[in-house]
Amino acid sequence: MRLRKQALGNRNLIGARVEAARKSKGIKQKELLAQLQVNDVDMNASGLSKLEGQIRSVTDIELVALADILEVSIDYLLGRE
Repeated sequence: MRLRKQALGNRNLIGARVEAARKSKGIKQKELLAQLQVNDVDMNASGLSKLEGQIRSVTDIELVALADILEVSIDYLLGRE
């Protein structure tokens, strides 16, 4: 497992929870990216890494797709539950 080189940023609320949900399901970043593409979300490996590191903003379309793919609620990703 690679360690994060940068400290978590403050560009989104969901990054750390996306990473936690992804890892708890045993999904690799590459697999999540493939599932995002199937859901018409165009994101590359750098974008996902930055999203998880909270140094990239997230769109509403990405938020919905991530919640669906990871089988968690949007409220969970936003830290509201």
